[in-house]
Parts: sequence; structure tokens; C-alpha cells
Amino acid sequence: MSTSTTLPSPASKPLGEPLVKVGLVSLGCAKNLVDSEIMAGHLHKAGMALTPNADEADVMIVNTCSFIDAAKEESIGAILEANQNRGMRRRHQQQKLIVAGCMAQRFAGELKTSLPEVDAFIGLDQLTQIVPIIEGLLAKEREEEAEPENFVTPQPKFIPDFDTPRFRLTPAHTAYVKIAEGCNHPCSFCIIPQMRGRHRSRTVESIVAEARGLVAEGVKELNLISQDTTYFGMDRWEGKVGPRALVDSSRGDSLTYLLRELQKIEGDFWIRLLYTHPAHWSDELITTIAECPKVARYVDMPLQHISDPMLEAMRRETSSQHIRDLIKRIRAGVPGIALRTTFIAGFPGETVEDFETLLAFIEETRFERLGVFKYSQEEGTRAAKREGHLTSRTKEARWKKAMALQRRIALEQTAATVGRQIRVLVEAPGIARSEADAPDVDARVFVPENLPVGEFAQVTVIAAREYDLVGA
Repeated sequence: MSTSTTLPSPASKPLGEPLVKVGLVSLGCAKNLVDSEIMAGHLHKAGMALTPNADEADVMIVNTCSFIDAAKEESIGAILEANQNRGMRRRHQQQKLIVAGCMAQRFAGELKTSLPEVDAFIGLDQLTQIVPIIEGLLAKEREEEAEPENFVTPQPKFIPDFDTPRFRLTPAHTAYVKIAEGCNHPCSFCIIPQMRGRHRSRTVESIVAEARGLVAEGVKELNLISQDTTYFGMDRWEGKVGPRALVDSSRGDSLTYLLRELQKIEGDFWIRLLYTHPAHWSDELITTIAECPKVARYVDMPLQHISDPMLEAMRRETSSQHIRDLIKRIRAGVPGIALRTTFIAGFPGETVEDFETLLAFIEETRFERLGVFKYSQEEGTRAAKREGHLTSRTKEARWKKAMALQRRIALEQTAATVGRQIRVLVEAPGIARSEADAPDVDARVFVPENLPVGEFAQVTVIAAREYDLVGA
């Protein structure tokens, strides 16, 4: 996902006084987008202006992703493109280039040498310092042979608060609410804990204050995000809390307590749960979702695999039986819920039997939403050092086979909705999303163009496509 936008000139700025103009390219996930919004908020507060036109920017910021190889390649491409653009225009050869985000947090030391074109690297702890960093760069001429400045600090500690300056880059009717940062899980394929640090939750009061303000602004959908949403609050519980702890409000702040507090906010809006880990789900959480009508009947729960040898190798803190039982309990406890998950195809050591077990599970469970990633060997992870890495050709073939199976299941599921009445949130003229569809990652519902954008509507499904629906 790439985002750029233009901020209005602050009313307090004297007419005619030149603004510092900043171009912002935001790559990667919704969590990274919130980081971009925080930087944009600080720029706006300082009287700087975002511009979608790189030609007129005094500073370009590329907020990078580094989760898998494809994301790193996209980030490097965006950085090189920004540098090439400024080199082609004499009046912008003094344009400053800042690299932020996960790739900067992870590789800043190495990138100083390989990307000397960059003026500065900043990490997560520097999001709120973006204005003085820009002012410092603009105040001095950089020597041609000088190394980029590296502001990145290891093991970041930053988490946003309800009053952290922020300028939303999403449509007016939907917002992401980052409830925690970092991760404590030991997944062998993942580098996120090394980039984002240990799990650290916001307070319930802070999140509710932010949510109340967003709803007052007209937001109709609050998407709760973090690296591990279900671990919310557990980092503040007394005693040792391991990666298999269950959501339990009797021990302190928890996701269930947060959901019930958000439910109390007046207004008509959805609360959507993203990035939940299967190890933490409890019957209390299932009951809470069932009893809170504002919580969307939708859960994003990345499972990664179902074969026990693979789950163990991935260090997922779950088992096949745990996952199967959990899905049954969720569907029984919250009728009509849409389950979204992701799997990894081609993990080191994945046998034909492991993969066939995964395909059989997909066929049997019939997830409403499902994505598959080809395994990416990430430097610094345990999985990267494992034996039994599969060829790119094998990973590609398995990915295609899994996605073909899901396409057939999705078509059968969408066909079954024809004739039903569903509630949608209108995204743009003629385009909406159902309760079962998260922004940017799921399907669409094509609706009459006269339905008001940013509002809920009831439509009847009159046709189905592979993933999308048509409503009238």
C-alpha cells in the first residue's frame, strides 16, 4: 500500500510565507500507515505541508516496510525513485531524502553505506521528532561525501497516545487505532520483534479517548491493530505472562475489557479486530464479541499452518487440535462470523504430506477470507538457519495450488449470498464493503452510485463474482 496526500496550509501561517513542503510515501501495513499519520500530524502542527507532487517537495520521506523480500524490494525501489527524481531537477537537487519505518529500523547501519543518497534514517522512536530532524537537515548543506545521518535507536519504546498529533490518511469514515506496539512471540520466520521491540500496550483510557474523538468526527469503522491484538494489556499483568496466556479480564486490562468500553461509546459504528493470535483466544473473548453488537462479525486470525510439525518449527505456540477446537468454538459462539486467516506455503522442511494436510484443512474449514504467502527467508530469523529450504519453483507451485482452492471456495460462498440482504459501508460512489470485509485486504460490494459515501446502507445481493458481490 502506498499513500500520499496533501495537507491544507495551517490558518495560523502568515499569508505568503513559504512553507516547507514534504512528500510522503507510505509503504506496508496499516500499522506503518498509522506511523505515517503520526509524522504527518507533527508536520501539520509545525506549519509544514504535505504535497503529492515530488517536484515541489523540499523533503521526501519514504516510510518503508521490511517484512518480506518483496516489501524490501518495493521499499528500495521507492527510495531510488525518490533520489532519481530529485537528481533530474536542478531546482530540487537540494531536496532532502529521509528513510523511515521498518527497513530503516532494521538495516540503517548497513544502508548508510549502500544508500549514500539518503540524508537521514529514522526509526520508530523518531516519529515524533520528524520536525526538528527536518529542520536540522534543511539548515545545513550536506557535503557530497558525507554519510547519511542515522537517528535510529535499537529496541524502540514509542507508543502513541490519544493526543499524539496525527493527520489521518484514510477515508473520513474509517480509521486505524493502534492499541499496542511490538511483539513477544518467538515465531521463527518473523523479524518483527527485532524491529518493533517488546510488546507494549496503550491504556484503555487512552484508546477510548481516541476512539470517542474519531466517532465524533464521523468515523464509522474503528480497525483495532497491533502486532498481536489479543495480547493487549497482558504486558501489564502481575507475574510472568507467557506467549500462551489467555485473554482474562480478571488479571487486568485485556482485549475483552477494551471492547466493552468501546461498545459504550454512543454512535453507529463498527469495531473491527485485526491481527489476533490464536494462542490467546479465550471463551471470555468469544462471549464478549457475541455480546457487543458494535464489534464486527469478523476476525482476522493468522494461523500460518495446520500441520503440527510445521507449527512446531514455526514456533507458533499452538497445535493443530487447539486451532481446530478454537475455530469450532468461535463459530458456535458468534454465529455468522467471518474468519480471515493467512498461511505460509513452502516453509523450510514442509513435506508434501504437510502441505496436503494444509489443503485438506482449507477445504474442510472453508474460511470466509484467506490469503497465502510464499515463505520468505529473512536474515536474522531462526527459520533462515533451518535445513530443508524449498526451491522457489516448489513454493510458487504450492502457493498457486492453495490459492486456486480458496478461489473455488470463495466463489461457492459468494454465490450462496445471492438474495440475502446485507449491511454495507459505502467507500466511494458505487463501491462498498460488507461487515466481512476489512479495508484494503478483502472484497468489495458494488452498489448503486447514489448511495451516500461514508454511510451505512442495506442492499440485497443480486449477483456474485469470484470474491466480490453486487448489491441493489
